[in-house]
Amino acid sequence: MFVLAIDTSSAAVSAAVGPIEDPHALVIRTQVNARGHGELLAPTIADCLRSAGVTPAELHAVVAGVGPGPFTGLRVGLVTAISIADARGLPTYGVCSLDALAVADRRVLVATDARRREVYWARYADGRRRDEPSVSRAEDVPLEGCEAMVGAGARQYAEVLGLPLLDGDYPDLRRLVAAAAERVLAGAPSEPLTPLYLRRPDAVAPGQPKAVTP
Repeated sequence: MFVLAIDTSSAAVSAAVGPIEDPHALVIRTQVNARGHGELLAPTIADCLRSAGVTPAELHAVVAGVGPGPFTGLRVGLVTAISIADARGLPTYGVCSLDALAVADRRVLVATDARRREVYWARYADGRRRDEPSVSRAEDVPLEGCEAMVGAGARQYAEVLGLPLLDGDYPDLRRLVAAAAERVLAGAPSEPLTPLYLRRPDAVAPGQPKAVTP
């Protein structure tokens, strides 16, 4: 069974195509461009399909990282995943993007860049998430029970967080696919790809104009 995986929750524009049974055999393409998600994602997916020798008609499912992440980039990935799945009649499965950075045999803090001098974060033990994903300033992140940290946010605020830094700044699509594999192989019902924004977007609709007093 071939799967398409997408994650745009960070500065990385990532896609993968390959067998759901063996995430290590995925063809993965990643480009780091915090403002290029809209332009880069479709060509990246096309490159993955071509390199894997898989046609869109051969896909069985779409797996997507649902964040947390900045509004625009995350939205591009999820809209693309939904559009492809709808066009091909494929089920969709969502995975928290932070889960794709967790390390299986360590107690780690996963922290990604949330901009505004903040990080998206969650704590993990042996690959299992201990917290609901949150957003806060780095100095306010609880570190109890963590022996190391990973993610672009952890690297950016390494001096503030103070834990040993592991390799890996962006979600690993092998881990993303592995997290959804059981559901895909079992033929579980398609899931809505609900984004984890955790806060309001920077751009908001203008309010009503103020009345002008003569």
